[in-house]
Amino acid sequence: MSLTSTNAHAASPNQETDAQQLLVSIVGAVAISHGCNDFLQSMLPSIYPMLKDSYSLSYAQIGLITLVFQITASLLQPWIGMYTDKHPKPLLLPGGMVVSLVGVGLLAMASSFGLILLAAALIGVGSATFHPEASRVARMASGGRYGTAQSTFQVGGYIGTAIGPLAAALLIIPHGQMSVAWMMLVALLAVVILSVISRWTVKHGHANMKRKGGAALRQLSRKEVWQALGVVGILMLAKFTYISSISTYYSFYLMQRFNLTLEHAQYYLFSFLAAVAIGTFVGGPIGDRIGRKAVVWISFLGVIPFALLMPHANLMWTVILTICIGLVLSSAFAALVVYAQEVVPGRTGMVSGIMFGTMFGIGGIAAAALGKFADTWGITLVYNACGFLPLLGFATLLMPETRLKKQ
Repeated sequence: MSLTSTNAHAASPNQETDAQQLLVSIVGAVAISHGCNDFLQSMLPSIYPMLKDSYSLSYAQIGLITLVFQITASLLQPWIGMYTDKHPKPLLLPGGMVVSLVGVGLLAMASSFGLILLAAALIGVGSATFHPEASRVARMASGGRYGTAQSTFQVGGYIGTAIGPLAAALLIIPHGQMSVAWMMLVALLAVVILSVISRWTVKHGHANMKRKGGAALRQLSRKEVWQALGVVGILMLAKFTYISSISTYYSFYLMQRFNLTLEHAQYYLFSFLAAVAIGTFVGGPIGDRIGRKAVVWISFLGVIPFALLMPHANLMWTVILTICIGLVLSSAFAALVVYAQEVVPGRTGMVSGIMFGTMFGIGGIAAAALGKFADTWGITLVYNACGFLPLLGFATLLMPETRLKKQ
């Protein structure tokens, strides 16, 4: 079915069914484009060893590449979202991906460290432009099932993140830097998809949002808004610090504690990343059914026993507990994003930019801080300490209700 084939003025039951099918295809298309975007993001650090050898880079220079990418990918997102809330720019979706495409091409041809930094910055700018607008489209096409749409959108990104390193290992590293140019095809695919989505947004998106509104929201006071956003910030800090501790250092932990080879450790890391993707996807629909706060409670408090036991388990139980952690803890992300959007209604782009920007920022800062901690105290103690992070989930007690109670 064409993404733009359905008439915006659906009135009959059959037309309504077609519209709902259209919404499913739009959300799916946004998720695919998210996968393309995050594929390109994860491809960059995956080729660091090749770039280090080719240009005799120091670890400080490698860190600078990451810093440039993180600054552009994280800090620009809220500002782009804030601007597009007031001045909608659907063409930013394919336009931002074109910037990423140029960045990937430049990375393939870069002949100096300065050009590598510029390529990283362009990929970061493309990502920063993509996330707020794409998250807004997912909400427009949700049919009122905001959690389901947001989790589907996010799972696309996780799949792309998981595939990026695999593509780098199989296609880029064996054939050298110029083979990065093949990744431009991924960006080009995303440009085509996002161009179609952009046209749908112009024709039907805002009308569809009004027609498919969710439950009535209560007006929060300024104090409640800041309280709600503060709690969301605490929960995001706990969630993404813990997720970063596993995604960054889990392989080292398994190799050191259980004498595994790097290959076997990577398999177990993939199992964790797959669990994170599944948990994210499942958490959205559950939140639509039982409420955002309930999912956050289950996610953070439910993971506490797994997190506390994991550093003391044997290999089999370590893997099982880590998969459980990925499934349970990741289920809260869509609920947190949708809750924040309900706290600040009408600011979908700004809120999405802050949430995704915070996700990138916390992940990067936490990885560096935990690395320093591990150098000083050992990797096992890192996981003992991180096991207490889910206790911050008790901050959920302070989350104001956003929905009006049914009479």
